[in-house]
Amino acid sequence: MITAEQLKDVLRRADDLNRYLDIDRKKMEYSEEELRTQAPDFWEDPKRAQLQMKKVKDIKRWIDGYNQVRQMADELQLAFDFYHEKMVTEEEVDEDYSKAIEAIESLELKNMLRQKEDPMDCVLKINSGAGGTESQDWASMLMRMYMRWAESNGYKVSISNIQDGDEAGIKSVTMEIEGSEYAYGYLKSENGVHRLVRVSPFNAQGKRMTSFASVFVSPLVDDTIEVYVDPAKLSWDTFRSSGAGGQNVNKVESGVRLRYWYTDPDTGEEEEILIENTETRDQPKNKEKAMVLLKSQLYDRAMKKRLEAQAKIEAGKKKIEWGSQIRSYVFDDRRVKDHRTNFQTSDVDGVMDGKIDGFIKAYLMEFPVNDEE
Repeated sequence: MITAEQLKDVLRRADDLNRYLDIDRKKMEYSEEELRTQAPDFWEDPKRAQLQMKKVKDIKRWIDGYNQVRQMADELQLAFDFYHEKMVTEEEVDEDYSKAIEAIESLELKNMLRQKEDPMDCVLKINSGAGGTESQDWASMLMRMYMRWAESNGYKVSISNIQDGDEAGIKSVTMEIEGSEYAYGYLKSENGVHRLVRVSPFNAQGKRMTSFASVFVSPLVDDTIEVYVDPAKLSWDTFRSSGAGGQNVNKVESGVRLRYWYTDPDTGEEEEILIENTETRDQPKNKEKAMVLLKSQLYDRAMKKRLEAQAKIEAGKKKIEWGSQIRSYVFDDRRVKDHRTNFQTSDVDGVMDGKIDGFIKAYLMEFPVNDEE
């Protein structure tokens, strides 16, 4: 049975969210913005209309999220009072408490996602490190982990390119995670190198081995985001996609390879961005998706430069290294530990089955980013 202090904490946090989110202002803003969608000429400019509809929808999400928190907090208060009148059981009060805490923590966490990129879908790429079959198997295990996380949180996952390993696993995979909100905001915490320590099933001597795989997460841009691509720096190759059998295999060059020469605006250094797409048997569709992935990479680079500049200005904040080793998965010791936040768990099987919300929350609480640019 919960205590009076636990009830007081729930009510306080609900009130705090009302204040932090400025719900009264959001309600007025929602009415004003929703009114604009009713103008007779609203759909004459589809792109502007789409942006406006998105704005209305985003405001409503915050209001609905807070209304849910308020309702659950009020129901908990009632249940607590009714218990003392012997109208409900301890179990019912505790169940209402769990629901209220879950709703509050979810909204508190979402409140940490204030960057304009956070609500976007994302592109997640995994590359196996040195170590041959063991590292390639580790990369495929990470792919499954993120797919399970996405599925359990209502996201759709599509694979735009995958390179199988020599004997097992994968060398690399590029996935798009979309369909629900804040895919990038949550998964940006996964950027970096992931380290596996286990007794390898691929080692005849049964030795403990260490493997690495890198994870790169970028916002997936849509038609509402303007990204300039210099056509003079762009070139295409086509190739025959491998895959399931059928008459189309190795006869039609549906796979596309995009090459783009990116110039760093600060240093002037040039770098080739290479993107392959074999998602469909339709070459024009693969080209279209490859361009989306290129724009996502270019947007991601510009965004990270902005964040780096902001971090230099904000003294006292911890520096986030995008390419550093971030987490260790030690199977024999039943331990997964994040080196940036020191959050750890012994539920290795659960983590590999997609239960990584604890790591995501710890990261977002440790490295909050202002919405000011």
